[in-house]
Amino acid sequence: MSRNVYLDMISLEEAQDRLEARFGSRRIPPEKVSSAQAAGRVLAEPVFARASSPGYHASAMDGIAVLAEATYGASEGRPKTLIKGKTAFPVNTGHRLPDGCDAVIMIEAVNAVSDTEMVIESPAYPFQHVRKMGEDIVATELLFPTGHQLTPYCVGALVAAGMFEVAVYGAPRVLIIPTGSELVPLSDAKTAQPEPGRIFESNSHMLGAMVEKEGGIAVKNPIIRDEPEVIKARVREAAAEGFDAILLIGGSSAGSEDYARKVVTECGSLLFHGVTIMPGKPVLVGDVDEVPVFGMPGYPVSAIVAFEQCLSPLLASLSGRSFEPKATLAVTPSRKVASKLGVEEFLRVKLGQVGEAIVATPIAGGAGTLTSITEADGIIRIPTHVEGLSAGTEVPCELLRPASAIGRTLVAVGSHDNTLDLISDEIRRRSGKVRLSSSHVGSMGGIMALKRRVCHLAGIHLLDPTDGSYNLSYVDKYLPGRSLTLVNLVTRQQGLMVAKGNPKGITGIECLTRDGVSFVNRQAGSGTRILLDYRLKALGIDDKSIDGYTRDEYTHMSVAVAVLSGTADAGLGIHAAARALDLDFIPVVTEQYDLLIDNEFAGTPMVEEFLATIRSQRFKERVLALGGYSTETTGEVVATF
Repeated sequence: MSRNVYLDMISLEEAQDRLEARFGSRRIPPEKVSSAQAAGRVLAEPVFARASSPGYHASAMDGIAVLAEATYGASEGRPKTLIKGKTAFPVNTGHRLPDGCDAVIMIEAVNAVSDTEMVIESPAYPFQHVRKMGEDIVATELLFPTGHQLTPYCVGALVAAGMFEVAVYGAPRVLIIPTGSELVPLSDAKTAQPEPGRIFESNSHMLGAMVEKEGGIAVKNPIIRDEPEVIKARVREAAAEGFDAILLIGGSSAGSEDYARKVVTECGSLLFHGVTIMPGKPVLVGDVDEVPVFGMPGYPVSAIVAFEQCLSPLLASLSGRSFEPKATLAVTPSRKVASKLGVEEFLRVKLGQVGEAIVATPIAGGAGTLTSITEADGIIRIPTHVEGLSAGTEVPCELLRPASAIGRTLVAVGSHDNTLDLISDEIRRRSGKVRLSSSHVGSMGGIMALKRRVCHLAGIHLLDPTDGSYNLSYVDKYLPGRSLTLVNLVTRQQGLMVAKGNPKGITGIECLTRDGVSFVNRQAGSGTRILLDYRLKALGIDDKSIDGYTRDEYTHMSVAVAVLSGTADAGLGIHAAARALDLDFIPVVTEQYDLLIDNEFAGTPMVEEFLATIRSQRFKERVLALGGYSTETTGEVVATF
């Protein structure tokens, strides 16, 4: 069984240089298009105006056209009378000036004393309130040079200049070939979940949309199974069909059924295989009959990074555009981040302005976690020679959203709860402007984030084992002297989530020590982990006797998925998560989940809108529909500090 080995991994800069050297001088042959449809296209020829704009001396105001000389001497003490049709000619904005006139007096400065007589009290000067012929565009002048990317504003100028058709570089045609015997096409989707071992083919749709966003034309090929000869034949055909680039999705990694390298080397030549970036390392590029062929990683985030770093510059070049990197912003990581030397890491982050700082909170998830980029506001690129990032040190961040949205983002850090998703949706529905960015690092992680002043609020549910209270003692201990407000979000049921029908007959925490029962835990510092440890201590159970105690997940839904998939028999979590995935639920405790708000931001519009949202009847009804919650005290102030 042969496998690919990345023997020729190169830096991203070198990969981009090789692409530029091989394909960078190419342009798609020009085509003529209607000026009205030319926005976004790049001119293949210079554009010279055929007509002047305006093509005549035009009135810039509603009023009367006059010969300026005929108005000289008019004043308040010596008004001058003009005769309609002889020395004064009514005009509207845009009208051509009558012959013999060179100025316009605004209608507000004219006193009509009869149907024919008009009185003025101040003189006009030549070309007062007049748009001169050619003021905007003069016939024969250069409007736009070769290589200019046309905007909607340019379309207006083209038409005004009498240019109704322009020569632009053609749009690159990109063939996208998904490969893999496990793939299910969208056309065959009959249920929301394919059979085990099969996955919906989504990458071609995602990459196709990316091609079109870059101004290209995406052509999707039907899925090809893992059959190298069939893939090879299609690549050769596509190169002969005149495509400007070919994307092979999947098959670029080091698996025994990854054939992209074999296909490219047998059909043409290999430029590189493997780039020192993460995600995106397996990307490969070759030349088949002078057509660039990309082996795109199957993991979606890897495919996105590989596309944006390697294919986007090429598509820009082919269509005559200059490639413009994303805008950057200086941000402060909310915590220390480790990184691997020798690899440039593209770290996905959520952003929000907390005080004067733009705080970047890393999003967990590997190359296969598509939501790690759909939820991201930006990307921090950690260079190959750096081992990681230090908390509190500013670094540049490439923006995935407008910078203006960052200042309208409420940053919540702390324990996970399903109602946070409802808040995120409901607050956008209500205001349309405020965004909620929530990061799930456990209750203690939320308190520490508040301590470091890298969030606006924290979600916490920390049980004090000495008296059974929630949250108050932890605030006193870890945030003494801080001005804070504790607001209840919900009370909720925590318990054991088990498979439908409870096949292992689990009835409580004590059953977790039985042979053949596997458990999935929440991370250290989470309120759920503290609750479990409290119960274990009360029952005299050693955590080492539980199979899976050290296996961590960061959200209730991740625990529920582990139980649903059969990788664990039980997990401690909230009733709503069990209900969402149709698991059985064994109640353990009803607990208080609160929001700890930094009073520095308590009166801001974002926090006010947040509180109004959780106190609304609609939100409470949506929460109750999840199951396992009570909203009797939702929105009430529990304590101030």
